[in-house]
Amino acid sequence: MIQGSAQQVINKEILLMIYDASHMIRWNDQVRSVEMTELDKQAHKMITAFVLGKLYKSNIKKGFWLSIIEAGFFEFLQRIVLTDLKPQLFHEIKKDSVKYKKLNQWVYKRIQPSISILGEPFCIRFREYINDDNTESIVRKIIGASHFYVTKWEYEIISRFNPNLDSVNEIKKSIEDEQEKYKDLKALEALLKDERLKRFIDICGQLRFQIRWSHLYRIPRTSVLGHMLVVALFSYVFSSHAKASEEMITNNYFTGLFHDLPEVLTRDIINPVKRSVEGLDKLIKGYEKKEMDKKIYNLIPVDWYDDIKRYTENEFDDIDNRSGSLVKAADDLAAFIEAYLCLRNGIKNNDMVIAKKKIIDKYKGKEILGIDLDGIYSQFK
Repeated sequence: MIQGSAQQVINKEILLMIYDASHMIRWNDQVRSVEMTELDKQAHKMITAFVLGKLYKSNIKKGFWLSIIEAGFFEFLQRIVLTDLKPQLFHEIKKDSVKYKKLNQWVYKRIQPSISILGEPFCIRFREYINDDNTESIVRKIIGASHFYVTKWEYEIISRFNPNLDSVNEIKKSIEDEQEKYKDLKALEALLKDERLKRFIDICGQLRFQIRWSHLYRIPRTSVLGHMLVVALFSYVFSSHAKASEEMITNNYFTGLFHDLPEVLTRDIINPVKRSVEGLDKLIKGYEKKEMDKKIYNLIPVDWYDDIKRYTENEFDDIDNRSGSLVKAADDLAAFIEAYLCLRNGIKNNDMVIAKKKIIDKYKGKEILGIDLDGIYSQFK
């Protein structure tokens, strides 16, 4: 958990760094039908980690889910810095423990100024995680298996457009070797045999291809799935900075990670449309709940139902309501930064200007659980 003064303003550097992954293109040396970004990969990976964590039922100890969340965040930060390394080269470097340690020292030096606001204990855990080569840790196995599973998911799309390239065959062999590492992870074995859960992960993956605010030209363009991870990470930062309990941090993170899952059934409907006719917003929510029952909730085990339903149906419209208010603040901040980046990148769009101003005005003078939201927005002026 992040330690430090709750009055200290969260710096915009860590917030913008998370968005760096939105323009990191994966498989950029292969023919592909759609762009795949690192942000989307990491989001899909953490949803898979949630599934594997739920399937891992033996001896779950206090701190298990928080460790899963932080491990995913640590690898996300590491990947942002090492974006230019092809996976094959990265794995080759890992075989040389001395060089890999030096590489991670360089990673930490590059990233520490931006993450220092998260507190020294967080920085220490991050440094220790990227330098630790204990592959037997159950948390590392779940995160590693999730990474493998989603890479394989992407490969199955890419390979259709590159059937005869030697590089694709090499990647296939690499994926097969990677799967062998996790053959004793019963949670992965259970997932690979469960067609319903694989379908659930596939449906979540569809949100990679659903672009937010698709009626507007934006740079970078972000998917609904990528946005969900951004909100999850912002929720983690906010909740930890507010010194929330482990349970609240975990619930807020996963609420962020799943909060827009119903949009796979309805698409990303912008607020002006929702509010164009009185009662339309409620009608849309009612339709979402009915369709989620029919098409999504029936794919997951009964004992997960309450958790997933809570994450996807969380009502946090009133920012003065402390329950879920940090997640709503994270959701609004994510939308604000998308507008900010679009304008900063030279796209002149009046809708973005208006959206930015509305969100700034909404949080003027606002503080939630010690998070100075007005102070955060003032850094972007």
